[in-house]
Parts: sequence; structure tokens; C-alpha cells
Amino acid sequence: LVPRAPPAPYHRTIGTSAGCRSTFNVQDDRDFQDRVVNNPKPVVVDFHARWCGPCKILGPRLEKMVAKQDGKVLMAKVDIDDHTDLAVEYEVSAVPTVLAMKNGDVVDKFVGIKDEDQLEAFLKKLIG
Repeated sequence: LVPRAPPAPYHRTIGTSAGCRSTFNVQDDRDFQDRVVNNPKPVVVDFHARWCGPCKILGPRLEKMVAKQDGKVLMAKVDIDDHTDLAVEYEVSAVPTVLAMKNGDVVDKFVGIKDEDQLEAFLKKLIG
């Protein structure tokens, strides 16, 4: 047997598109407080779960629509299995649930999948 070369080290590249800059995963309660509640910009909060089929459809669609807003709005992704306390605090009873937050207050929300036109209207209303 001829020994195989070890696999090349895995390098993760960080994208620099607007989508990557405007969307982030919430790490913990303090991160949520700092990056969502205390953010001067409006933030769309996507409560989702890895096992949720509709979340897998809505997530990328919402990220794409947020990226189109040129940084006027940010998107926070919250996995309800990792952050049950946040889901309870914001009364998330089904996923996907999307909150629109301005100055730390929930100003709008929806549950379930929306098409791109509906998402655009949701974001325009939030941005003003």
C-alpha cells in the first residue's frame, strides 16, 4: 500500500459581499443585546431551526432581500434550539418567525414563508 498524502488543510474564506456583511448569526444573549437591541439600524431577526424545512427556503430568500437594501437594514439569525430563552422572550411559537426591530422594539413580524415581493414590502416598511 502506498500511503496517501494528508488532506489539505481546510481554509474557510470570509466573503465580502453585502449579504455577508448585513447578515450575522446571534451567538448569545449579550450578542443579541449588542447587535440587535442596541443597534441604531433596523434589524430583521430570523428565528429558525436546522430541522425546519420552510426555514431553509425563507432564510436564503430573506438574506438576498436584505443584501439588496445596501446596508440600510441588518439581519440577525437566531437558531431557536440554541437560543430557547430568546425564542421564549420574543414569543416565538412557530418557525420561521421573522421580527422587524427598530431601536430595540419589535415593530412588525410574520410567521411562515413569504415570496420576494412580500419580503420587499416588509423591508421597505421597516426602513421607511
